[in-house]
Amino acid sequence: MTKNEKAKKIFAKILRVLYRYFTYFLFVAFVITCCVMLFVTLLEKELGVELTGENISFAAKVTFWNVVFISLIIMIVDTVRRRLMFERPLKQIAKAAEQMMLGDFSVRIPRVSGITTDERFNEMIASINKMAEELEGVETLRSDFIANVSHEMKTPLAVMQNYGRLLASPDLTDEKRLEYAAAVSESCRRLSDMMTNILKLNRLENQQIYPKNESFDLSEQLCESLLQYENVWESRNIDVETDIEDGVTVSGDSELLLLVWNNLFSNAFKFTDDGGKVSVALRADEKYATVSVRDTGCGMSAEVGAHVFEKFYQGDSSRATQGNGLGLALVKRVVDIVGGEIRVESAVGDGSTFIVKIRRFANGILEKAR
Repeated sequence: MTKNEKAKKIFAKILRVLYRYFTYFLFVAFVITCCVMLFVTLLEKELGVELTGENISFAAKVTFWNVVFISLIIMIVDTVRRRLMFERPLKQIAKAAEQMMLGDFSVRIPRVSGITTDERFNEMIASINKMAEELEGVETLRSDFIANVSHEMKTPLAVMQNYGRLLASPDLTDEKRLEYAAAVSESCRRLSDMMTNILKLNRLENQQIYPKNESFDLSEQLCESLLQYENVWESRNIDVETDIEDGVTVSGDSELLLLVWNNLFSNAFKFTDDGGKVSVALRADEKYATVSVRDTGCGMSAEVGAHVFEKFYQGDSSRATQGNGLGLALVKRVVDIVGGEIRVESAVGDGSTFIVKIRRFANGILEKAR
């Protein structure tokens, strides 16, 4: 801050003090003048006292200095009151806001205590502390997200780079060229799928996708989604067992829920060994429809199960090349948006069962199609 700016700041502060003082002076002068006039009028009427010019002049001087002194006392008391009740908590809030503006979201403002404290400041402080806590969590997630995206992108890019060099070899056989081209194509597909899922997840998390509310046949949707993987289960000799109740209608966003079933079925077939079994069941009551997808794969521990819905988390590193760790995060977000529930039951070596429970009705009204 330059000397000129400092001088302006001091001058402005002096002007504010003088303004407050003269405001109190005029107020006190008005009140005391009215009181004195009323007192003198009553004194003359009730006691018959006659006031001379000399007496009035002396009383006016005394009253004037009383007004000056009382105004000064009131201004000092008000200044102290402002400093204790307003300036101290406001300085703490302003300092914390400046730290957050600089990117430090770990700052927390202590509660203001004291008899003169306005409790509304503590309410404001609690809200700011809550905001800082949320921003700190968002910043951590953002950093982790960027780190995870960067890590996930390295693998397919490295594969494409390596196979691209090999494809440039002049003495490469047609068989090898096709093999390397297929590897490049597969890496491109993984990268494309990851970007698509990131965009979908970002739109879901930022509420840029709003669920529709329409009635549709959930039984039919599950069957259609499952049939997309017919080539997979036939080529790998996987037994598919279905126990889907017919005619189960629900009210919700069919496109969003289709994301859920596609991801759950894809994971079930991915983690099921050749010759294994995938089971799909649908049961419904008056209020809820419950879908369960079970596989006979490797299963997962309780620790893995606790993190399985987190972004980029992949419990089985041996199958990490087949996905990007975003599918179940998408599933969880969609289920949350439509107001449903999802849980996983699993044990190492005993497969996994994902259970999705969604409401059948919109706003508590039974579907007419039932």
